Amino acid sequence: MAGRTFAIGDIHGDLSALRRVLRKLPKVSNEDTLVFLGDYVDRGPKSREVVELVREVLPKKIPSKVVALRGNHEDGWLRVRNGGWPEFVLPPGNGCLATYRSFKGQAVTDIDMPTQEELAELMQATFFSDDVIAWFEQLPYFYEDEHAIYVHAGLVEGAEDEWLHPSKVKEKAQLLWVRTMKFFKEYRGKRVVIGHTSTDHLPPELSQYTPEDPLDMWMRDNVCAIDTGAGKGGFLTVVELPSLTVYESR
Repeated sequence: MAGRTFAIGDIHGDLSALRRVLRKLPKVSNEDTLVFLGDYVDRGPKSREVVELVREVLPKKIPSKVVALRGNHEDGWLRVRNGGWPEFVLPPGNGCLATYRSFKGQAVTDIDMPTQEELAELMQATFFSDDVIAWFEQLPYFYEDEHAIYVHAGLVEGAEDEWLHPSKVKEKAQLLWVRTMKFFKEYRGKRVVIGHTSTDHLPPELSQYTPEDPLDMWMRDNVCAIDTGAGKGGFLTVVELPSLTVYESR
């Protein structure tokens, strides 16, 4: 069937998960689209290789359209580069040191602390090449087709319980960082496919997709959440639209 869209969740430097799940996808044509929901870097050991695969290799290797959206972690690094943001860089859970080590060609371990020299580069994001920063900057905030709206974090609430279309949001970064349970519980409208919020943080009793497994993709009415923890001990999920066929790296 032509005209399919394959939405790919947060990768977070987990190159092996990305390769595994891509091998499970059916053969794609030039009428199909791959939509990456952002967060290519941080936490996992292969951020540089993930960026290279999504940015350079796949668009040349496969016939389908490849759309790479901006995630909050790409947005975070741009803020670091444009003026510094220690609150993003320093928390170990954000996985920034892993990205630094990956882009420097060094081994990534779970217990290392940055040296003073490494910390100086981390604080200014100077280890990213200019072309990678330029790629981060041009990543769009959302994508839409006949099947769904695709955005990293979710929609933004407007006046009178209205959920704004991404094109109507003035501060576009909100689309990357917003996290409100009201959206997951109350949104009705065109299907929205998101990452950002790990599915194990969402109420399994409200999910219409394997509610007995809170680690799985989370889906309720017209919200489909597919951040299943790649790069932090989980796995990578891809959902095919319009069929809602699910592919997992595990």
